[in-house]
Amino acid sequence: MAKRPRRLPSLNALRAFWAAARHRSFAAAADELHVTASAVSLQIRQLEEELDFKLFERTPKGLVLTPQGARLLPGITQAFEHLKGTIAAIDDGAAGKGSLSISVAPSFATKWLLPRLGGFLERNPEIEVDVRANIDLTDFARDEVDLAIRFGAGNYPGLHVELLLEDRMFPVCSPELLMRYGQRNPMRVFAEAPLLHDISVDRDPAVPSWKMWLKASGQEEVDWRKGPRFNQTALALDAALAGLGIALAPAALVATDLAAGRLVRLANEEWKGDFAYYLVHPADKAELPPLQRFKSWLRAAL
Repeated sequence: MAKRPRRLPSLNALRAFWAAARHRSFAAAADELHVTASAVSLQIRQLEEELDFKLFERTPKGLVLTPQGARLLPGITQAFEHLKGTIAAIDDGAAGKGSLSISVAPSFATKWLLPRLGGFLERNPEIEVDVRANIDLTDFARDEVDLAIRFGAGNYPGLHVELLLEDRMFPVCSPELLMRYGQRNPMRVFAEAPLLHDISVDRDPAVPSWKMWLKASGQEEVDWRKGPRFNQTALALDAALAGLGIALAPAALVATDLAAGRLVRLANEEWKGDFAYYLVHPADKAELPPLQRFKSWLRAAL
């Protein structure tokens, strides 16, 4: 005899579980859902009774998912994200417009995306673009982001990942600094000019430091410790533009300044690290018209 299929639980109860599981707190889930914490607790208790297993362990440090709750969460997350994406696609198609929320690393936003974004906006004035610059990995379930541009190894489980730009590094400085320190012998600029150190947390660990670069280029006598340090790549590049020293620069982030003559490249040697820039988004968002148009524009811009 065929087993009778289980009736789906209440959608409100599943939403309460999804919010509580992400926040690990009934109170935070209540804030998100605009209800009281006791209402969330009641929804969870009723859902546990209907499913006939516990979803959370209540501990002094907060909520902890039970093994059954941990197994349920990925499926619930995927279902709600798919539903949100479907509704957004219908809304965009019906209205003839849409919105696109993009999470991007600050240095990439400042040095690559923003100088080119006007081209996309001119071609797609009906799309509302929301650019969020941050160094944290995007939680697509929590942050309501459609697309992320991330610098890393490309290992983002459960997400659609596309290579955007490979990373290449070489030293750059302003033309004025090169004239000041290296007019007679350009290679002497390394010995005499300050070195700008990028110590940002998202820096590719495979990229050489100044100590490694100077050794590889046969300039071990140069003091690799000299010069200021910056916790964002964009700051180190802005310092190079201001003539404060020489930066080891990612090719993608200095392409515009090199083309405009605001920076000059100091060596033919370059390094390709293990990291690159990737487009990352949930698979269920792939059909959103604004996201498709933005990705097409990015490919053309590259």
